[in-house]
Amino acid sequence: MSNIIKTVEDLKALYGERSPRADKKVLSRLDKHCRTFIAQCPFLTMATSSPASGADCSPKGDAPGFVKVLNDKQLAIPDRPGNNRIDSPLNLIENPRVGLLFIIPGVKETLRINGDVEISIDPELLDLLSVDGKRPRCAFVVTVKEAYIHCAKSIMRSDLWNPEKHIDRKSLPYMGRILADHIAEDLDAEAYDASMEERYQRELY
Repeated sequence: MSNIIKTVEDLKALYGERSPRADKKVLSRLDKHCRTFIAQCPFLTMATSSPASGADCSPKGDAPGFVKVLNDKQLAIPDRPGNNRIDSPLNLIENPRVGLLFIIPGVKETLRINGDVEISIDPELLDLLSVDGKRPRCAFVVTVKEAYIHCAKSIMRSDLWNPEKHIDRKSLPYMGRILADHIAEDLDAEAYDASMEERYQRELY
């Protein structure tokens, strides 16, 4: 075996056999526990990919319950206003496969869902996903292929929910400074940061 893993055989030799329970826990539908997790979840990441654009992972967040379970096999995720890069929708047009990771603050376990997506602009669905009368531009309707609870080890190792481990925000540059450096334009970083919070609040929906 070389220092680079290139084959399935080498990979299985490295990790060994997996527990039968790891397969048995995978559902093809949303049971009561999945529904409860989704209903209390304020944040998820959505992974997509396409031959043209490669892989992408996008954060999605709102008040708990922002993702709606439509039935035992489908859920709907609103696409709130962003920067109009539309990386995820562009990927999904080419490749409807999606991977979702649901995260609840204070909970060590996560919920993983894999499935296929349709991009919907159905008025009734967008009304269901509206906030203060403001519809999302579209909704990602996910047909569930796999759903399962992921163990707590990664959250435990990271100590993610321990407030004593939260950094001082001032130890990292703010968005204005980062943006000015990244785009190499004559951007007033301090002025940008001073107005950023108000701008975010104005454009949330």
